[in-house]
Amino acid sequence: MDDIPLLVEYFVDRYAQKAGKKFKDITSKTLALFQRYLWPGNIRELQNVVERAVILCDNETFSIDETWLKLESPPPSGPVVPLASTLIERERQMIEAALAQCQGRVSGTSGAAHKLGIPRQTLDARILSLGINKHRFRTS
Repeated sequence: MDDIPLLVEYFVDRYAQKAGKKFKDITSKTLALFQRYLWPGNIRELQNVVERAVILCDNETFSIDETWLKLESPPPSGPVVPLASTLIERERQMIEAALAQCQGRVSGTSGAAHKLGIPRQTLDARILSLGINKHRFRTS
């Protein structure tokens, strides 16, 4: 971020020379915008914005249109569900499905742990931490 003013000045001079223009000043508002922006496209994005502005600028003071740099992230589309809760719910569903198929049996070759490809102790720990009642899947 500290290099932004230097880079902007360099790019303005470079592209102004190519375009046959001469800029006497860069607005402080423009420099502040450049410094606040996160530059996801890195230096190439900065270079492209400066080149575009040089071409479109009609006076001797270099400035950019504020709308070119979106400072806030776009609002998420649809409801936001935290990844952790989604993963936990998916894990619960998988364990319960395996327990249902194995009639509540956890260990052995016909148990849910074997079906899920995890050690019995791990499955027991996950059943406990997720609060799953493995006995409800047993058939008499």
